[in-house]
Amino acid sequence: MTDSAIRGHAEFKIRTQVEADAAVTAAIRPASAADTGALSDFFAGLSPQTRYLRFFAAVTPGPALVRRMCGGDGRTDAVVAVRGGAIIGHAMAADQVGPRGARTADVGVVVADAWQGAGVGSALIRALIASAQARGVTSLTMDVLPGNRRMLAIIAALWPAARVENSGGFVTFRCRLPRHRQQRPQAQPAGLASAG
Repeated sequence: MTDSAIRGHAEFKIRTQVEADAAVTAAIRPASAADTGALSDFFAGLSPQTRYLRFFAAVTPGPALVRRMCGGDGRTDAVVAVRGGAIIGHAMAADQVGPRGARTADVGVVVADAWQGAGVGSALIRALIASAQARGVTSLTMDVLPGNRRMLAIIAALWPAARVENSGGFVTFRCRLPRHRQQRPQAQPAGLASAG
């Protein structure tokens, strides 16, 4: 998958491992208002532990928060991972402008229990990063509970140079993004295909 396709929010597929030697694909695409019902069902279907790790409480988001998580407020970029018509992952980046005009995005990610550890979270974050760079965002921030080992591993892999701050009951990661550069379209690597 080329970075330019992700930046353009083109729908694309990722390869994930669900069982040993059983590769499957899931599409990642922008969330929209049409996803409100499916996203509500997705959050309701998460285990209490997964909801706790995402929201720092075992809560199910209400209608107003779900609408915001669909990206409809103009400040939030949201993407979903979909498999067989069902949402299996969600990620969002809420943009903020700092005192000197620098743009940062606060990132949140959650993956359905059955799909955790299959690469869906990493792919969602990569999609958000590419889109953030295209919007002129210069840094990302993410708050993570210390017990969220999978997310801590993803962050270590994607942002090894991230600044880490312990803030009470959670860890805050801050990562500067490389400058966005327009790239010419490249051939897609084998195994990744545009969803159409």
